[in-house]
Amino acid sequence: MSTPEATEAAPTLSDEQWSRLKAYGTAQPTETGDVLFQAGETASQMILVESGGLDIVRPAGSDQPEAVVAGYGARQFSGELNLLTGQTTYLDARVTAPGVIYRIQPPAFRRLMDEDPELSDVILRALLARRENLRGNAAAGSMVLVGHDLSASAMALRTYATRQRQPHTWVGADSPAGETLTRAATATLDDLPLVITPTAVLRRATPSVLAEHLGLSYRHIAGRTMDLVVVGAGPAGLAAAVYGASEGLQTLVLDSLAAGGQAAASSRIENYLGFTSGISGADLTARAAVQAQKFGARIASPCEVAELTTDSGALRIVLKDGTQISSRSVVVATGASYRSLPLARWAEFEGAGIYYAATELEARTCGPYPVAVVGGANSAGQAALYLAGRGSTVNLIVRGADLAAGMSSYLADRIIAHPAITVRTSTEVSQLCGGDRLEAIKVHSNTGATLATELECRGLFCFIGARPATDWLKDVAMDDHGFILTDVGLDDDMLGSRWAHPARRPLPFETSLPGVFATGDVRAGSMKRVAAAVGEGASAIRSVHMSLAPVSP
Repeated sequence: MSTPEATEAAPTLSDEQWSRLKAYGTAQPTETGDVLFQAGETASQMILVESGGLDIVRPAGSDQPEAVVAGYGARQFSGELNLLTGQTTYLDARVTAPGVIYRIQPPAFRRLMDEDPELSDVILRALLARRENLRGNAAAGSMVLVGHDLSASAMALRTYATRQRQPHTWVGADSPAGETLTRAATATLDDLPLVITPTAVLRRATPSVLAEHLGLSYRHIAGRTMDLVVVGAGPAGLAAAVYGASEGLQTLVLDSLAAGGQAAASSRIENYLGFTSGISGADLTARAAVQAQKFGARIASPCEVAELTTDSGALRIVLKDGTQISSRSVVVATGASYRSLPLARWAEFEGAGIYYAATELEARTCGPYPVAVVGGANSAGQAALYLAGRGSTVNLIVRGADLAAGMSSYLADRIIAHPAITVRTSTEVSQLCGGDRLEAIKVHSNTGATLATELECRGLFCFIGARPATDWLKDVAMDDHGFILTDVGLDDDMLGSRWAHPARRPLPFETSLPGVFATGDVRAGSMKRVAAAVGEGASAIRSVHMSLAPVSP
């Protein structure tokens, strides 16, 4: 096999770079046909090709033959983002020509990324490019999701796979291909949604079930105490993880859904520093997650936290399944959960016409049909523009009388000028209409008019704010709305006996519990902007270091 042309996804290294890279591995002779790893293995290794060649192969399935998805020759290496995430392998590696390889085991790979900035940059660019290539080539057939288009559970599964940038293929259960796959898996309609991988068929699959299968859920290590546990993987939590891990803290990030938070639901962020042409929230937070993992942070999701305890002064995170995680410090960045409208059939239409995000996935589900966006803040404005740009006519429904009251002026001006967007101020949704899916809504003026107007609507996108996700916390001081009070917002009578020794005031972003910090939307007084959340998450790490420093006698 000839050496493939060098690209960002398959760089050819210099003699000096190659020599440094080999020092982290162990040599092994190979023969044609040797299998170096297989789908389903839990330990992801980087394979260096000293001589010979290897192919990365999607295993054959019940409805598809095997397929070569990548090939590497001399002075090249295997691996993609699973080297950072610890994800279970989903492809095979097969030797195509005899030669010598070097295996770099996960601990050695971690040392490489920490010790050699030049090589780590080359490798990281390659891993990112490869994951995107795999999402668009035959590797996407290594994980097939089968379900109904109008299913909330299927939409949750698709959203998780998309946010995790997992190579996958969606097949509607009612299509001929979907019916064939369901029969081949000996599954029934009650088993949907299905996930079909080279090693398993997951029935009634959920994001948690899929994460466990992929090796992305939390793996407990008995007796281990983390330096920092970040609860919530939105912009604030990811920023805390990047700065904590890069400054040497053993960092674990837990999120109940997937990395990204509410920011991942934003189709376009145009006022974030440095991105002059804008960037989607999903892309921004996906980059941040990779950056945190580059520095050694571990991200586990979905992973729901049930409680934070402080028995005997020790901080313990208790997961919903009862697992306890000890940590020297905790950053709470759980943000806020989406609010819904108090309307009949709301829950019935969630995932079947009602959405809390406006991304490619939801837009494709709605097609070029009329949609409505409810809300008057920037997230609603960005959603309206994105959906209009995808060919839908959009009704923007704002309860207030002035669009500019809660929205940045550049967005409001653009929306008013867009021919496909109708702005309906002083208006509220009063009824949902449809059969198996949402087909129309009724709206009425809140200024005194009584007649309702029916609007065709294949997708209702709800951006009416959120409530702080703090139900799992106790003994933490909050304001009347449930947002967490920190530092100067805490009165002396909120601190209690825990602050008697050592005698000090709460540090910036520190809560009424010593060693516990709050950042982003969950914190009382926060700006509720992506840039502000990132700044808070990064700044909180300075306080974390101060809280962990030895106390002077």
